[in-house]
Amino acid sequence: MIRHQGGMTGSALIFGASGGIGAALADATEAAGYGPVFRFSRQAGDFDLTDEASIAACVARAAEGGPPALVIVATGLLSRNDKRPERAIREIDAAWMAENFAINTIGPALIAKHVAPHLPKEGRSVLAFLSARVGSISDNRLGGWHSYRASKAALNMIAKGVALELARTRPQAICVTLHPGTVETGLSAPFRSGSDAGVISPAQSAAALLGVLQKLTPAESGKCFGWDGVEIPA
Repeated sequence: MIRHQGGMTGSALIFGASGGIGAALADATEAAGYGPVFRFSRQAGDFDLTDEASIAACVARAAEGGPPALVIVATGLLSRNDKRPERAIREIDAAWMAENFAINTIGPALIAKHVAPHLPKEGRSVLAFLSARVGSISDNRLGGWHSYRASKAALNMIAKGVALELARTRPQAICVTLHPGTVETGLSAPFRSGSDAGVISPAQSAAALLGVLQKLTPAESGKCFGWDGVEIPA
């Protein structure tokens, strides 16, 4: 087993490794010395967030080599084809809201369900989900984006519940959600300003996020942090 920064040992699992941030996170974990790094993606046919059996199979395959030290869920849905975040409540569509929750909340929760039993009972481990600043209820000053906001707020609650449960049997485990910043990816492209002020590259975001994760302690489990390391209120 390799010992890593922050006292971690073992493998890393990256779900959503074909996306801009996910691929960068997988590269960053490998560069940091994690090994092996399992890159799971929907595009590669590894898993489908709406298919629990495919998620379970990925986790079981990775766990054959021992308990993972790091699991990052870098999946997410913001827009698709002609579907965009709602600008007003009159635009709410039941099917689109259900799809947001299926991808942004329920799928990650199922990953947690199957990953949790394989986390080491002793020693530090991290389970992290990519969330979004707009999932903060107290920080919502503009409204709109109802389905996306609600699904990410629900993901933050899932992480909090998982953190509390893990603490009972795995006191050194850390479960958090992360805001990756405004990253230059296809997901954010339709919503970035023309100046691209404040936009960072996937590699910059991944390096910053990994740095945040390596500094966290179990006392911070259940919280949400930005790529700059600042806690984001619920």
